Amino acid sequence: MNKEEAFLNIISKTLSDSSFLGDDCAYLKEYNLAVSSDTLVEDVHFRLKPNVGAISPYALGKKALLVNISDILAAGAKPEYLTISLSGSLDAEFLEEFYKGVDETCKTFDLKVIGGDLTGGDKVSVSITIFGNTKNRMVSSRAGAKEGYIVLLVGEHGSSAVGLSVLNAANCNIFLGKEAFKGDFIQAHIEPKLYPKISETVATKAKNPYAMMDTSDGLYDALKKISKASNVGFNIDYDKVPKKCVALQDGTKIPDFNTVLFGGEDYGLLICVDKKDFDTFGAELLSLGAAEIGTVTKTPGGNKILIDNKEIGEDLRFEHFE
Repeated sequence: MNKEEAFLNIISKTLSDSSFLGDDCAYLKEYNLAVSSDTLVEDVHFRLKPNVGAISPYALGKKALLVNISDILAAGAKPEYLTISLSGSLDAEFLEEFYKGVDETCKTFDLKVIGGDLTGGDKVSVSITIFGNTKNRMVSSRAGAKEGYIVLLVGEHGSSAVGLSVLNAANCNIFLGKEAFKGDFIQAHIEPKLYPKISETVATKAKNPYAMMDTSDGLYDALKKISKASNVGFNIDYDKVPKKCVALQDGTKIPDFNTVLFGGEDYGLLICVDKKDFDTFGAELLSLGAAEIGTVTKTPGGNKILIDNKEIGEDLRFEHFE
């Protein structure tokens, strides 16, 4: 158990009513509403100039929204409204550029900013609360996976972590002769791609409970959380996991196995659906870019996450408190 999970357990045990906790979004059924909050902190989730690997205020505004929208899409909801709270040593130029990025993303996803807060501080922090509409949609749950379900995955995995490593290495030349790939990896980290149409298809067409999570903390992290909540295991075919693989001049292939499984910040969608539902709309999901990567299992003596029939013993999940 990592520190984040330990803290969440403390919160759950301390609250008199923690029934809404457990998924990345709270689902308020009587209001057709899914709600999610997330925070990005300078030098934990991003760096600002003049640091190596810095992100611009404009790009930060876009990414801050995208990572929050991702949670709403993973719930199967339609993102509609959000509030933004900013703290730090802010100036007019930073605010203008940040909100230009926010505005562009709002236009793309038909979102509206409805409020927020501004305050001073030593480091820049961005906190967003986002509201999604669940009307005429079935929302997902980490506890919704069952034995025999089909496992699908959307989005290239490992690319964001590679992009971050490139940004953090001054004058990085490992992509000598392959600059286009270098740019693709950096773009994957700075501006993650989201999949609203796939989310909508699952949420509006599924007839049976399902599990869907984003892979913001890594593919293995999402598998483990669904495994724990649903009391199931997984058998995953690694070769079917979507990823952009590049062979460097020295023969090294990136991203490697650990980066694909544990890299994080890819913001893909891990989806577990009933086989009957897959037979109904699976072809549509595949046409939209999803990949069928395995099945949900029940293992006597303990539910295991198997990759190519081998259990993964090392846990390198992203730690928010390091």
